[in-house]
Amino acid sequence: MTSLITPNVRIKVSSVLQRDTVNFGKQNLTDGSNETCWNSEQGLPQYVLIDFGLVVLIQTISLTFQGGFVGKKCVALGSLPESPNEYNIPIGTFYPEDINSTQKFDFESSTPVQRLKLIFEESSDFYGRITIYNLDVFGQ
Repeated sequence: MTSLITPNVRIKVSSVLQRDTVNFGKQNLTDGSNETCWNSEQGLPQYVLIDFGLVVLIQTISLTFQGGFVGKKCVALGSLPESPNEYNIPIGTFYPEDINSTQKFDFESSTPVQRLKLIFEESSDFYGRITIYNLDVFGQ
C-alpha cells in the first residue's frame, strides 16, 4: 500500500478552533508530527475534504485522534472528477475507539475516486469538537 497524501493533495476542513489556523489548521493533519493537530470548532457534523488531484482507489484510512475528541461515527464518501461537489460514492462507515493511538480502517471499495470526504457525524466530546494529530490515506 502507498500513501495517497502527497504535496499536491489539497485539503479543506469544516472549521478550525477559534480560527487559529497556525496552531490548529489543516496543515497539521498530514505534517507527520505528533506535536501538532487539527482541532475543529464545536458542532456537528465536522468534516475533512481531500482532493488527490487524480483518480485513486482508497484501501485504508489511518487516523490518530486525541482521546476525548474522537469522531465516534465516521462516514467516508468519494466523488469523481466530473462531479466535484457530489460526494455520492460510499466508501465506508467506521467507528473509531475513544483512544489516542493510531487507528486504521480498511475498505473494499472497488470504485476509484478523485476526492474523499470524511464526515464526523458523532463525537466523544460533548460539544462536538474533533482533534486529529495524524491523517493518512493508503491505496493505489
